[in-house]
Order: sequence, then C-alpha cells, then structure tokens
Amino acid sequence: MPVADADLVAALLRRDRKAAAEFVERCSDALYGFVRIRLAPRHDLVEDMVQDVFLQAWQALPRYRGEAGLVPWVIGIARHKVQDHYRGRLRSIESPWDEPEAEAPGEDAEALLVRQGEIERIHATLGRMTEAYRIVLLWRYWEKLPAAGIAAATGRTEKAVERLLARARAEFRRLYDAG
Repeated sequence: MPVADADLVAALLRRDRKAAAEFVERCSDALYGFVRIRLAPRHDLVEDMVQDVFLQAWQALPRYRGEAGLVPWVIGIARHKVQDHYRGRLRSIESPWDEPEAEAPGEDAEALLVRQGEIERIHATLGRMTEAYRIVLLWRYWEKLPAAGIAAATGRTEKAVERLLARARAEFRRLYDAG
C-alpha cells in the first residue's frame, strides 16, 4: 500500500532510507520523462539534470506544504531547473512542436506510426539547429512563452527575440524540408 505524500515527506525528513527509496521510485518515471523530452535532443544532459532536481527537492522538503502532490511538486522544481538551463544558454549566446497528444480515439496503428515518425523528424531537425535557435523555438512553441516572456527571461528586447524567432523558424523550415 503506497504511503501518503505527507507521511513520506515526514519519513524523509527523519532521514528514513526506505522512504528515500520510495521517494525516488515514486518520482523517477515522471521526472525522467519530463526532463528528457524538454532537453531533447541533448539526452546526454538528462541524468545530471534529474540528479540536480532530486537534490533540490531533497533540500526543499522542509518547505513542502502538501498543496500539490509530491510528484507534481518535484515536476515543478524540474520545470524551473530546465528553464534556468535554457535561460543561461540563451544569455551566453547570440523546438516547433507540441507535446505529443494521447492517442486519438479510433486512431489506427498506421496513423500512430506516421505521427511518431513526424515527431522523430522534428527532434532530428531541432538537433541539427544551432543551440540559440533550438532554445528559442522550444521556449516559444513547447513552453508557450510569448516573445515578451522570452525577452524578460533573457534580458533581450522583445524585438531582438522576435528577430531571433524569425531566423530560427526559417532555419527550421530549411532543415526540415531538406530532411
């Protein structure tokens, strides 16, 4: 029987080893999936990011209020860590797809394979782009940040972000069409 989130946090704060294993087991799948897809195609960064998130979550446990479930709370920490990662990358240098939807009712295997192939093609295209272009497209189309939000996060003007987005979209189209 699973331990309630509040009980698990209390055990973690007492440094219970079994609780630590339960915490990692409970959060790992969702956390890895969340981080992996947002760092694509840089899958080499996933392990370190996940460890950083677990460390930050562990340090923040005394402040866990239980308003959200433990897993969504950890995912919230991951969201901020990923944003910080991209914010730092965009500041130091001069993906458009939406989250894959659940299988549509009545969708056949062939349509699902076509959609999966399209997602893989988008990932491959983003992987061939410069980091600045990839990051700005991911923020705009994946995280749904407006140009003003990207500008505020990176210290650039909104016009500069709009120009960067225009160049990134053009580069994406060129690479995508080239296959």
